[in-house]
Amino acid sequence: MGAEDHVATLIDPARQRDIVHALRAFMPAHAVLHREEETRPYECDGLSAYRQLPMVVALPETEEHVARILRTCHELRVPVVPRGAGTGLSGGALPSAQGVLLGMAKFNRILSVDRPSRTARVQPGVRNAAISEAAASHALYYAPDPSSQIACTIGGNIAENSGGLHCLKYGLTVHNVLRVRGYTIEGEPVQFGLEALDSPGYDLLALAIGSEGMLAVTVEATVKLVPKPEMARVIMASFAEVETAGNAVADMIAAGIIPAGLEMMDRPATHAVEEFVHAGYDLGAAAILLCESDGTPEEVEEEIGRMKAVLSNSGATQLRVSENEAQRLRFWAGRKAAFPAVGRISPDYYCMDGTIPKKRLGEMLAFIASMERKYGLRCPNVFHAGDGNLHPLILFDANSPDELRRTEEFAREVLEKCVEVGGTITGEHGVGIEKINQMCVQFSGKEIGVFLGLKHAFDERGLLNPGKNIPTLHRCAEYGRMHVRAAKPAFADLPRF
Repeated sequence: MGAEDHVATLIDPARQRDIVHALRAFMPAHAVLHREEETRPYECDGLSAYRQLPMVVALPETEEHVARILRTCHELRVPVVPRGAGTGLSGGALPSAQGVLLGMAKFNRILSVDRPSRTARVQPGVRNAAISEAAASHALYYAPDPSSQIACTIGGNIAENSGGLHCLKYGLTVHNVLRVRGYTIEGEPVQFGLEALDSPGYDLLALAIGSEGMLAVTVEATVKLVPKPEMARVIMASFAEVETAGNAVADMIAAGIIPAGLEMMDRPATHAVEEFVHAGYDLGAAAILLCESDGTPEEVEEEIGRMKAVLSNSGATQLRVSENEAQRLRFWAGRKAAFPAVGRISPDYYCMDGTIPKKRLGEMLAFIASMERKYGLRCPNVFHAGDGNLHPLILFDANSPDELRRTEEFAREVLEKCVEVGGTITGEHGVGIEKINQMCVQFSGKEIGVFLGLKHAFDERGLLNPGKNIPTLHRCAEYGRMHVRAAKPAFADLPRF
């Protein structure tokens, strides 16, 4: 990405009129938006450094609307960008100035909760947390719990393969969805997966989850529900050094313990959170770990004992165990509020997302600290420590082009360091436009060619969410020649229609 490239593309008024006319032929006028004051709320997702007014916003109310919108756009060669709640952090829902933004917010019904099969059928606009709320009377819940779960929707979770604080034990979205039903760019119905334990042929469900809206538009999903544990308790472990806390995570996993949640925050992050939430964090610690055990009371007691022993041997200076459910929820409320808490102390922040082997956490934290010094920017750190998923939060002022440029370079170096140590450029936020250049570092030309072939099989004209997730081979060739100096502008290869 490049700061010089953040200028929005102009909309063609004649093209806009044609598309509005074509969509209003079968949709109510209030569901097809085109005036600037109507489309402005859709100009970005959670990665607000990149903005683009969509040419048209379509808000379907029925599946027939979805199918006809897609067929119409395919016939007119108009790109379509699916959008959920807009909480994504990689620019995956950034609109196209030449296309239609397809907002799925009205598909917000929980169709059924099946207690015997422990499943729920939901539309893509259902909020993540709402699934657990609906299943609570059956003593069940939906395990993936992104920090934005009160707002983010299941359709977006599927697009990005979202995780959450409890993904170490319970898995990501891909591990908790049985079936996805939707429509291709040609308006044809398609289904990935089954509600059975297995399905014949290739596992296209795993292909669809995390595809960032590039293969099909989701209209319904069947998700797994799991029993609510009888008890859960959290240890807050304090450490005098950040690297020691990182190494303690590897020690925990090496001991054969799989906590229900294992999160890490450094001192700048805990100070920001404590002022905002008053979670009861140890502000004197260089870093804290939150380690949760859940299960029966006997299982929790035994596992908490094992966790305390490992943490003590790994250099913890203080251990506090939640005394009741209210305190446990306060500990987690602080971690889930880390992003908005940091937003209170800086004009802007850039939330990153990379994943590394757990044994390299200490090394990675030292590297991030060196980047703070190199670029003159602060960077509080929060981690899904159990699976090595990093969320450095680079603080900057978007009104300063130089600060944004330094932020992007900071982010680039961290992501490419993730690859260097054997990790990956994303754990749950997806690629979008944010990491499109780093895909060229993560994968070979042959591998990217395979990805492009899969995209072509579903979307021959490249109309669904163009310019996201998978770079062109030309882009990778250019980035390979110039990334030492500066990244190629993120929008340079966006198709022009």
